[in-house]
Amino acid sequence: MINSEQKIDILSLFPEELEREIVSLGEPKFRAKQIYSWIIKGKWGEEMKNIPVSLRQKLENRFVFTLPKIEKKLVSKIDGTIKYLFKLHDGEFIESVFMKYEHGNTLCISSQVGCRMGCKFCASTLLGRVRNLLPSEMLGQIIAAEKDTGERISNVVMMGIGEPLDNYDNTIKFLRLVSHEDNLNIGLRHISVSTCGLVDKINDLANEGLPITLSISLHAYDNETRSKIMPINNKYKVEELLMACQRYFEKTSRRISFEYTLIANQNDNEEGAKKLATILKKYIKSPCHVNLIPLNEVKETGLETSKNVNNFKNKLMSLGINATVRRRLGSDINASCGQLRRQAKEENR
Repeated sequence: MINSEQKIDILSLFPEELEREIVSLGEPKFRAKQIYSWIIKGKWGEEMKNIPVSLRQKLENRFVFTLPKIEKKLVSKIDGTIKYLFKLHDGEFIESVFMKYEHGNTLCISSQVGCRMGCKFCASTLLGRVRNLLPSEMLGQIIAAEKDTGERISNVVMMGIGEPLDNYDNTIKFLRLVSHEDNLNIGLRHISVSTCGLVDKINDLANEGLPITLSISLHAYDNETRSKIMPINNKYKVEELLMACQRYFEKTSRRISFEYTLIANQNDNEEGAKKLATILKKYIKSPCHVNLIPLNEVKETGLETSKNVNNFKNKLMSLGINATVRRRLGSDINASCGQLRRQAKEENR
């Protein structure tokens, strides 16, 4: 449910769920397919041209349909990257980033309003977590971006505001919805889910039968370093996390990507690269990839971008670890997530 009237959140329904609802309204079941084809395009009410007025009234009484509204839109003059600040039905804000690649258009989406993981380098967690996003609100970011750009989104990364596995049930339903042939039909192999390392949920995810790409926000090579910047490490140590990753591969045969943000004087020296290579080789017996990320500075954290990015990468490569430096898209619009939301919250106080 999405509002106090307890109407049904129509965009969070599978086609077969909507069909049952439509039949219960005394309507023929073929209407459900017509309605579904409209809502995944972001259309509602009078926009549903082949839906009778009488049925549209029934839909208004039974269901709620909302899309996030574009509150602010920043477009990079360098590469066309678009950063969206979306306003939700309850006045909360989230962010999404639209990126163009040779292999297609990618949207980075949020999974929560805020985040409670407390990673020291991340702007998304500064205001804590307000609430989880519903499957419809995750889908809605894609639909709204497609409507705005007029382009199809073929790839999704769940790396925006929030920890997807901290919103596990809604994330799983979103993944099943967005990949459904009657929904947006985005292949699961074109979707990446990022987690800071909720080991219990990684174990659960391995059993879901979803061939997504799992991205682990590692960001350190030992427990002392990781615990300083990522509180989740106080619950799940590096070794426990890496063992869960290996189990995930054995269950799914899907390669895991490790995200590693390089922070000056924290985790970026050559000795750190050696330690990272050693611990990955010890626990990960499957193909893996390290995605090195230059820190996007957030003034409140006091942390600075490393100047050793290429040296760190070269050392990993020399030790047999596949590593690349993430291409920075939208550098002129500060396209990392969390900062627009924080500004909007401050302005609306």
